[in-house]
Amino acid sequence: MSERAPTRLFHPGPLHAGASLQLDEHASHHAVRVLRLTAGAALELFNGSGLRWPATLLEARANGAAVQLGDPIDARTESTLDLHLAQCLPGGDKMDWVVEKAVELGVRSLQPLQARRSVLRLDAARAAKRLAHWQRIAIAACMQCGRDSVPEIHPVIDLERWLQVPSQPDEPDPTARRWLLSPHATGDMPPVGTPPGRVWLLVGPEGGLAEEETARALAAGWEPLQLGPRVLRTETAGLAALAAVQARFGDFTGLR
Repeated sequence: MSERAPTRLFHPGPLHAGASLQLDEHASHHAVRVLRLTAGAALELFNGSGLRWPATLLEARANGAAVQLGDPIDARTESTLDLHLAQCLPGGDKMDWVVEKAVELGVRSLQPLQARRSVLRLDAARAAKRLAHWQRIAIAACMQCGRDSVPEIHPVIDLERWLQVPSQPDEPDPTARRWLLSPHATGDMPPVGTPPGRVWLLVGPEGGLAEEETARALAAGWEPLQLGPRVLRTETAGLAALAAVQARFGDFTGLR
């Protein structure tokens, strides 16, 4: 029987080898009340910097557990690809699913977009609450999947406004790709070979992008890409594309 991996917890502050520190109320409650850990239990802490710290639970208090840190570890669980997902808002709570699974699949950032046909419409106050919610989901997904860097979830922005903002550096990498997922596209993903640079995937909402939105994206240099003969739901398409890119160019090496 394999040894069970230690519980992973997120700590938003600085971490240093050998330090003793107190966890915040959320992490303490999760460790002591939910997982029922007791003093002496082995833990792992990460703060989004890309490293993880082995730790030992010193005091099991639900409102302020104390831990002792060991030496940091570079586990190298980040994708070898620079992946980014631009997702037009789907209805209901489907975006929660997209955020969680995109983090598991290795994205470095996720951009929620308000498109003309987006079922979900958010005013500024609701958008801010959703953003905080999605950021918590991203942290929880990192805890589960073993990532030590937390992807950035950008604030919601209107699609056509966002298309006017360059998604590439001032001196773009010629190998970078920006793919607009569409069931009507004829373009194919390049064959296995040299991995692309930064990869952006743009996914429309239920009902797809409006013609004007598609035209703006194409004019901005996005390449249409079809994943296959079936029409995928908006919450499926981006995740399927991320998996395909990882399998072809990234760290899904067991699939080659």
